[in-house]
Amino acid sequence: MFNWAKQQLANVAGTQEPIYGPTAIKSVAQEAKETSTPYSELTRADHKWLALDKTCVENQVFYFFAEDGTIAFVQVIYSNVAGLRVTCQFNAKIFSRDPAKPHLWCSNPLKNVAFNEERTSFYADDCAVELSEDGNSYTIKSMNDERALVNLKVTRAAPGFQAGKTGTTLFGTDLKDPWGQMRHAFWPRCTSEGTITTKDGDVSLKGQAIYIYALQGMKPHHAAATWNFATFQGPNHSAIMMEFITPPSYGNTVVNVGAIVKDGEVIAVSSENNKVTHKASKKDTANDWPEPTQAEYDWSATGKDGKPVKAVIDATLGDRVDRIDIMAEVPGFVKTIVKAAAGTKPYIYQYSTKTTLKLKIGDEEISEDGQLFTEATFISDLAH
Repeated sequence: MFNWAKQQLANVAGTQEPIYGPTAIKSVAQEAKETSTPYSELTRADHKWLALDKTCVENQVFYFFAEDGTIAFVQVIYSNVAGLRVTCQFNAKIFSRDPAKPHLWCSNPLKNVAFNEERTSFYADDCAVELSEDGNSYTIKSMNDERALVNLKVTRAAPGFQAGKTGTTLFGTDLKDPWGQMRHAFWPRCTSEGTITTKDGDVSLKGQAIYIYALQGMKPHHAAATWNFATFQGPNHSAIMMEFITPPSYGNTVVNVGAIVKDGEVIAVSSENNKVTHKASKKDTANDWPEPTQAEYDWSATGKDGKPVKAVIDATLGDRVDRIDIMAEVPGFVKTIVKAAAGTKPYIYQYSTKTTLKLKIGDEEISEDGQLFTEATFISDLAH
């Protein structure tokens, strides 16, 4: 009964949850094992916005890797705080290629939010993110900030996927009636075209891109204490990995989804045997987090033909391209739902570097140079 009361307080105030242990989480890896479905290719229905009427953060993010080396992302965030207040935000970021110049970062609230009838396209005043009729491309248009006028198109070059049957990890002491969920869906290899118009002119984002849908159907700091994200884009192959580790309330459980793809084909997806290792780090004196300086990303899966698929990227990350104080820079809803949580100090570290993907499919070995973009996010300590 006491745990129940603490949970109700946590739901409303964002305070720390009691210790439930690993039995209170069903990772997507468990779903994949139970159904013998390592992954499923996305259908049109898998692209629907849920717009839950309880605490959630739901978002679509598109990362761009332009032919001239420019890296950027645009993002739509839909958030609901305890079923009481819904806010939406459009973010656009262009990473400066000149260390002496700041990145372009624009974050604006959206008004008059609506969806199309099947909920696959998002609309607001001066903003639209639309899924094409054939389901193979998104167009992203925004005029809500004159510093970054967005007119972009992202087209799948390989199938979209989610781990298991639903891409979802469940949280709760009764997993048939969970109180939280985390879902990810990916387009890991895409082509991109279009521009972001800035005060200095048009920035072409023709090149490669990825798309990620994410739903955090609970308070973000309750679902995860840390995150790691990596995407590699090469001439012939792409790799993607998304990992989060739960707080101690859910047993510091590691949830990791990774995939290797090439044009027109998903080579392999795994949610069991992938691993992120921060091989070297330095203490960030601003917040005491161990900022990674070298990281290794390991993929291990079985391909469609039964051949083992293994891949590794071992990269010196170099200087971070950015450090984001989430409490300072994201919309107010995040402050609202984490301000009461003791020990919560969320920061994102972003890195961009050229590196090599070493891939082995059965007996075939492939080495490919390309662009690596990574994020390491620290939200709360992994121990109470």
